[in-house]
Amino acid sequence: MNIDTTKLTELHLDTGSHENPQAGMCLMEAVAWVRGINHTDHPACVSPLLGEMGRSLNDRLPDDPRQQLIPLIPDLVGTAGDGHDEARSYMALDWLIREYLPAFLDLSPACREAAAKVRDLGRIVDMAATKRAGAVVRDAQQTAAAAWDAAGDAARDAARAAARDAARAAARDAARDAAWAAARAAAWDAARAAAWDAARDAARAAAWDAARDAARDAARAAARAALNPTVEALQQSALNLYGQMARVGQAAA
Repeated sequence: MNIDTTKLTELHLDTGSHENPQAGMCLMEAVAWVRGINHTDHPACVSPLLGEMGRSLNDRLPDDPRQQLIPLIPDLVGTAGDGHDEARSYMALDWLIREYLPAFLDLSPACREAAAKVRDLGRIVDMAATKRAGAVVRDAQQTAAAAWDAAGDAARDAARAAARDAARAAARDAARDAAWAAARAAAWDAARAAAWDAARDAARAAAWDAARDAARDAARAAARAALNPTVEALQQSALNLYGQMARVGQAAA
């Protein structure tokens, strides 16, 4: 499909959808613009899975990282119906479990052994691998929950509340939400849903435990600061993942 790549240098991606290109453009609207088709944030030439993940990344990333999506536009064009969305879905699930989850587990000393076990899982490329990962992820979930429960008595209520608030925000960041959207978009089923639910809960509990120390004085800002480096690293990692997912058909070819 033909696109006008000279337009890429003119782009600045904004959040949300827009009435027309003059009012602004999100990632998917920019795809339509460089293709020269009618203005839309659901261009038919883009895989629905990549479209959903792209809209999530576009709207939840901070402004500077959002602009890193622009060079990926040529790779998004022509991905609709290319037969690779199931592979992309597993790529997202693999990232959620083997990268997103251990990044948060590493923040809590009590969870670092569990983080290593999760990282040592083989790549999650099919349902059999998902089921094998399930037990390891559930063990990590229990370890993280126990670490948070043990920390609870030692933390004042205000500090505990601040830690919970910061950790909840960190575990709801752009990287997580975007990859989750992709993981569930193709052939989503109970086994994958269960694996993700366990990974999500384990990461949140580990983040709470790590943030708790920073929030002993009810310093919500301090708790957020303790988690921000992990969040920012995962956002960059999610951008890299999105590019790999967009190019998976090229690699296969």
